[in-house]
Amino acid sequence: MNKRVCSVLVALMATCVAVLAQVPATATAPPNPITSSEKGFYGLVSSEVVAAAEKMPEESYSFKPTPEVRSFGQLVGHLADAQYGFCSTAISEPIPVKGIEKTKTSKADLVAALKDGVAYCNKAFAGMTDAQGSQMVKMMNYDLARLTVLSVNTAHTDEHYGNMVTYLRMKGIVPPSSERQANQGQK
Repeated sequence: MNKRVCSVLVALMATCVAVLAQVPATATAPPNPITSSEKGFYGLVSSEVVAAAEKMPEESYSFKPTPEVRSFGQLVGHLADAQYGFCSTAISEPIPVKGIEKTKTSKADLVAALKDGVAYCNKAFAGMTDAQGSQMVKMMNYDLARLTVLSVNTAHTDEHYGNMVTYLRMKGIVPPSSERQANQGQK
């Protein structure tokens, strides 16, 4: 693994530890501890991708590090599409919005679509219990628990946050997670 990828992983893990350290220890688990844990981590990861999308200037939304990869804007659109795809599968609804990556190009439209996709997933989490989360659904010809589908979405979102970090760094922009970590160190 190259040094940059390791640095990103360490920064994300440090952010998670910092967030978890702020959560007071409780003697009793919440009513749906697995769902609550998954929802909390999704909230952290999804807030990072939204912050990254907001931080990249409009003129850099067409930026591609190499011709073979998505532009930054296409990456934001892909993430928005994925929120709807994974979360609709988890709650057994038809995908309510499709084709964002292929149809939206402006920063304003893409950021709004990503925020809407995250809100859709937050709604999926809000209606989920651990018992419902253990129910099986089909995803890509696999039988998976509903909460696993939501977890795969979180992992996918986190994976692409790593891509966004690289794009931001190539443009000389400090990513949101690194900026927050630097600010916490100054306090």
